[in-house]
Amino acid sequence: MIEEKEKKFLTVAPFQCAWRKDLKFREAGRGCVAFDAFAHNDVTVVFRENVGSQHYHYKRDNSPHYTVILGSHRNRRLKIEVDGKTVVDEEGVALCCSSMFQSYWISIYDGLISVGKGRYPFQNLVFQWLDSNPNCSVRYIGLSSWDKHVGYRNVNVLPLPKNHMLLWKQVDSGEYEGTDDGEEELEGGQMSYERRGLENFLESWELSDVLFVVGKEERLVPAHKVILQASGNFPLSSSNEDVIQLQDATYPILHALLQYIYTGHTQISESQLGSLWALSLQFEVMPLGKLCEEIVERFKLNKKLFDSGKNVELSYPSSQPHSCMAFPSQLPINVQRLKQLQSTGDYSDINIYIEGHGLVAQPHKVILSLWSVPFSKMFTNGMSESSSSEVFLRDVSPEAFKVMLEFMYSGELSLEDSTEFGTLLLQALLLADQFGVTLLYQECCKTLLECLSEGWSSPSGRRTQ
Repeated sequence: MIEEKEKKFLTVAPFQCAWRKDLKFREAGRGCVAFDAFAHNDVTVVFRENVGSQHYHYKRDNSPHYTVILGSHRNRRLKIEVDGKTVVDEEGVALCCSSMFQSYWISIYDGLISVGKGRYPFQNLVFQWLDSNPNCSVRYIGLSSWDKHVGYRNVNVLPLPKNHMLLWKQVDSGEYEGTDDGEEELEGGQMSYERRGLENFLESWELSDVLFVVGKEERLVPAHKVILQASGNFPLSSSNEDVIQLQDATYPILHALLQYIYTGHTQISESQLGSLWALSLQFEVMPLGKLCEEIVERFKLNKKLFDSGKNVELSYPSSQPHSCMAFPSQLPINVQRLKQLQSTGDYSDINIYIEGHGLVAQPHKVILSLWSVPFSKMFTNGMSESSSSEVFLRDVSPEAFKVMLEFMYSGELSLEDSTEFGTLLLQALLLADQFGVTLLYQECCKTLLECLSEGWSSPSGRRTQ
């Protein structure tokens, strides 16, 4: 059973403020908070050096702090206050919404306060202000209100990447235009978790932990370390703020490479095929490199093909559109390397604890989310685990959990032949049902039926005579 440390929705009463010790920047004076809010007016976020109390209110705070108010003056103004004094009071019509949740983000970097709307930070910038006398000690974040209730959800505190200033270049160039992705209707507005294939994470900020900086325009492209390293050899570290510079590459080339890794197929113009081949060799994505080489050789034999002007289709041999095969078998991912990453915990972003057994695994959120709707919701919908690196489980067999984890990383059910085989099989079946790992559940049922047909009389794993 999963221990939920907080409710999905947080409602702040008028003139109050909600604080949690985990709602804080990793580095004082530098960080970003992203959240959804539902309010008539005055979505209020406070940044302090220390945690405040439930009945704290920024109007009575004499200690150093920043306050950002979205929808002040009956939802007509954007305000920023420093130590209780208004320093920004700008017109901002309809910043809040009382009929649906809207997504916002606020970042602070050495006194540079940036406010935006949208699901992910640094898109759709609304306002920026630089404090000439910055408070570089603010760390804790309070979610507050004025004269009406404010609903919050999906609250995540994020570190600012080392190259965060590059993001503003994209904002200034208009690359991140406002979208409707930041708005969700209250009824039925939850993210769809029905199809969580790896293609859904292609160039998605969701659960990403590495950024490519591409070309002279320094375009940012997010990705996931465990997927990259299981597919090739990328220059990664254990840091949460990895950046891979590709100054001589172009975005279409990188997009084709990532699309091939995340979906098993891509297409590119014939004139760009050589560049894709070079990039695949640079990062040792060997299936793609070999495929590019074969097509180039084919073009050399028939130059008319090269002059056709058509896009070149590239597909991994085991990959077929709409395939029902399980991750990772239909993708150009080295399963042995992926299992090694599971075993060593390299690039892990989550620690799994089981009551009475302590730390049992250090997997990767993106892998768990691919297989399990409960895990996917846990990591993306504002539960405490969304911003935490720890998950605590109880009433779970650690051996069965490891069986489920191995299945998630290999797509195969692996059970040791022992006297506890039957018990472990039943525990894995129940766990697969609990976490919604449908294919594992089906494999357990199939194996159980095979065992029963061969004369297994009990879940202890002993064969009857």
